[in-house]
Amino acid sequence: MKTSFYRHAVLVGLLGLTLLPAGSVVAPAAAQIGGIVHDPRNYAQNILTAARTLEQINNQIKQLQNQSTSLVNEARNLTSLPVSTLQELQGQVDRTRELLGEAQRVAFDVGDIQKTFDARYKGAALSGPQAAMVANAEARWNDSVGAFQDAMKVQAGVVTNMGATRQSIGTLVTASQSATGALQAAQAGNQLLALQSQQLGDLAAALAAQGRAEMLGAARDAAAEAEGRERFRRFRKGN
Repeated sequence: MKTSFYRHAVLVGLLGLTLLPAGSVVAPAAAQIGGIVHDPRNYAQNILTAARTLEQINNQIKQLQNQSTSLVNEARNLTSLPVSTLQELQGQVDRTRELLGEAQRVAFDVGDIQKTFDARYKGAALSGPQAAMVANAEARWNDSVGAFQDAMKVQAGVVTNMGATRQSIGTLVTASQSATGALQAAQAGNQLLALQSQQLGDLAAALAAQGRAEMLGAARDAAAEAEGRERFRRFRKGN
């Protein structure tokens, strides 16, 4: 607005100069009015200089405004997401790990599994005294029942986590849609990826527990079959 006004003033001044009689333009620039020397050319030049100066000031103001807007945007981009589901996520992961850690009789440990199989599922356990064979058969049955119970507990925990996960996903999606900067959007995306990892972890835990139960059941059946053959062999020998 100010630039347009001064440009208009300059044009009016220049137009006034063009409307002066030809002799007045060619005449010496200085004219004395009431004891004051007036130079039309110098006056017009001063107006042009002032207009250019004001235009430069206006451009500088615009630059400052742009810089201020840029700083505001950068501040928004550095603003942290006010919503965090990481604590709830960690709690869900810990609960699943606790359920796996409560595995009965045969734990999710390579050394423990090897020790248990050597003691109850093969070798001398299937060909010892009658009382020992009966005890080992009962132990194998308890292993199988405990494993299926563990699998059901893990599956129940996964289902429980699904409700909390669904709520967390809704919260993060809402937060990402209303994010005011790049940092908030990135943090929301990272938390959604973490939730996805937690869901995959729950799925892996459920599959592991179910697989453990099925394998122990299959091992029990194989041991029972081998034990049956041993008993039949003894029967034929009359022992």
